[in-house]
Amino acid sequence: MIHTQLIRAAAALGLLLSTPVLAAAETGSYASVNGLKMYYQVEGIGRPLVLLHGGVCAIEGCMGAVRAQLVKSWRTIAMEQQGHGRTGDIDRPLSYDQMVEDTAALLRRLKVEGADIVGYSMGGAIALRLALRHPSLVRRVVIFGTGYSAEGFPPGFLDGFKNLKAEDIPAPFREAYEKLAPNPKGWPALVEKIKGMVGNDKGLRPEDLKAIKAPVLVMIGDGDIVRAEHAVEMFRLIPNAKLGVLPVSDHFAFVQRADWIAAMTRAFLEAPMPDAKQ
Repeated sequence: MIHTQLIRAAAALGLLLSTPVLAAAETGSYASVNGLKMYYQVEGIGRPLVLLHGGVCAIEGCMGAVRAQLVKSWRTIAMEQQGHGRTGDIDRPLSYDQMVEDTAALLRRLKVEGADIVGYSMGGAIALRLALRHPSLVRRVVIFGTGYSAEGFPPGFLDGFKNLKAEDIPAPFREAYEKLAPNPKGWPALVEKIKGMVGNDKGLRPEDLKAIKAPVLVMIGDGDIVRAEHAVEMFRLIPNAKLGVLPVSDHFAFVQRADWIAAMTRAFLEAPMPDAKQ
């Protein structure tokens, strides 16, 4: 049941991934990072705002709608992780830990510190770990549709995810991949690597969340793949956290309701920093 719901919701999101968005001007660059030729884009002026996309997605499809509403106030830095978008895959598994180190290396390459981070789904998992392991790089964190361990998924989700096939994912995601990827035939391999990453991930521990110093806005949809109880637990564990639950919203509200996401993100990022003693 969870498996079917996820595919249906993804199909609805796929309708938003139109050709004009995917045909956006190529304004990005590449950097050699930990064996990757990593693609990134920088747009806007102001405080640095790092955008971390979700799985099987790229900058335009996952982050474009939110970015468009924030780019006038922040210097947005959007990157594509191993095997995603224009960043080619290499001979190593996908893992959150490795993507954290790739992200940190790119930010240091760009001489970015104290950035605000916005992470969607997989990108949120990267953002939490980045704040924990590289605190000097992070000022505030916004995550959507992200848990800190497998306990955050509804019952049956992981079993359904294990059986997910590349052809189950709505065609617009595959078509976007084929337009952007250095190896357009690598789609099935990417899906298998993501399944392995999710299935093998040991997650973070409660004490890890308690050690995060940066303020964090935990956002989910009320019909998300992350249980509301789990999001509340994260909100309670992270010392300087806020909680946002979008009504009548699923995992793909980050794109479908980008105006809501951007408004909540802006309010959180522009609020006064909490007392350092908290």
